[in-house]
Amino acid sequence: MDKGGAPILGRKVFLYLTSFFSGMSVMAIELGASRLLAPYFSSSQIVWTVIIGTIMIAMAIGNVWGGRSADRHPEPERLFKRLLLVAVWTALIPFIGRWVIAGVTGFLALFINSNFLVWASMGSCLVLFVFPLMLLGTVTPSLMKYTTESLDDNGKTLGELEALNTIGSIIGTFLPTFVTIPAVGTARTFLIFAAILAVISLAFFVSQRKWTARAAVCALAITGLVFTPFNYSFAFWEGEDVALEDESIYSYLQVKEDERSISLSTNVAFGVQSIKIKDGGMTGMYYDYALAAPYMAEDCSDVLILGLGTGTFAEQCLEYFPGCSVTGVEIDQKIVDISREYFGLPEEVEAIVGDGRAWLTASEEKWDVIMVDAYQDITIPFQMSSVEFFTEVYGHLRPGGVMVVNMSMRSEKAGSMNEYLMDTIQSVFPYCRAVKVSNGTNMELFASASPEAFGRFAERVAALPEGGAKEIMERVQSGMFTVGGGDYILTDDKAPVELLGMAVLDEIIASELETLRGQIAGGGIMSLLE
Repeated sequence: MDKGGAPILGRKVFLYLTSFFSGMSVMAIELGASRLLAPYFSSSQIVWTVIIGTIMIAMAIGNVWGGRSADRHPEPERLFKRLLLVAVWTALIPFIGRWVIAGVTGFLALFINSNFLVWASMGSCLVLFVFPLMLLGTVTPSLMKYTTESLDDNGKTLGELEALNTIGSIIGTFLPTFVTIPAVGTARTFLIFAAILAVISLAFFVSQRKWTARAAVCALAITGLVFTPFNYSFAFWEGEDVALEDESIYSYLQVKEDERSISLSTNVAFGVQSIKIKDGGMTGMYYDYALAAPYMAEDCSDVLILGLGTGTFAEQCLEYFPGCSVTGVEIDQKIVDISREYFGLPEEVEAIVGDGRAWLTASEEKWDVIMVDAYQDITIPFQMSSVEFFTEVYGHLRPGGVMVVNMSMRSEKAGSMNEYLMDTIQSVFPYCRAVKVSNGTNMELFASASPEAFGRFAERVAALPEGGAKEIMERVQSGMFTVGGGDYILTDDKAPVELLGMAVLDEIIASELETLRGQIAGGGIMSLLE
């Protein structure tokens, strides 16, 4: 290839940099895709599988196309035009992505009857990310064509290109997760990497003195967007109740406030994770049912919460059991910060940042009550659902102590997520009872090694003064049923919690979609806007 008119290509360092930054951009876009989709479809292993599978298909197609294109048309400007197109497309994602997701989801809702989240997330991923990543897939085979000068050193050259692409991918894996997304958010992360690709393309066209005006306008426009102030909202349909939208290393965070309450959601599609009632008292949610655990325990001096959130259960324990000590473990530092700033979490609640199971395993303390409320998105982390984990909890309870587990998305089908959890817990704890929460799809399970726990609860409920706590505790007492043993056991080696959680969620969504289709059939599609 004649490089006399292409001085920048005469220096392989530029092509190596192109390989490096394109590899970095692939991983950054992939991680950005997961964060863009997570508030709507969850960040479960199933959704990650959809993203990775879809993107790898796109890259494979790009590799084949790029190699054939480089053989037929060895002009380098074709590659850098594709990179500029990727930059423009990537820069548009923050502005059109949420609308595309809403459109794809709404369209599929008319036809899909099962596995809705899988199909909706796959459809959104196909529309938004397959095209730009297919173009990025053309980079490596094209660069191989441009850098290989002879058979004598082609192995060395190709190895260097692949190494730099891989190193870029490694950096592109860590940089968004630990730096750009927590610091400036998912939207600006897309813009930053769009700007990187635009600058590379612009450098080529300036060097070539070809297509400079159009390239400059596109590159400068994208770079300018990075520094343009704008407010990005995942929940774009929400009103003024949203007090905060933020992102942490782990999740999307939304705080809503109205006259009655303040609430935290870690997604926009699957309910509330924490709530604070401004006037105090009961929440009307599953936390009220979980408060039965301290009444069952022989004593309630020390309470441990695995999955503190913003401290809803912690504050209830302090309000209804004055003098008790509450420790909460929360994996997300930003949630702990939010709990202090927006929810007024009392300073006497010790908030520890870390993984619940790892911290519990390292601790030698024991508690009277341990609450396990570690749901993330649609399911409980597998390491906090196994026999080994609940055996660890059992060993950290004092004699007469009680564990309460919040189980979300109950189902009446055999082999459901909650049935697995109940059988697993019952294999460790000899005395287990559960109650369905009347307002929602949650279920609370109470487990103890003490045969007196549930009799003690009945006596204490009878002695409570009339009021909100007594009413709720009587509801728990009347609704409790004994959990029998079964063969659905989760272990550290085998705990398919994502599939189990997705199956239950699919039931719930199917029911809602049936209602939606009935409304469309009766009043037409425009009735959805009323």
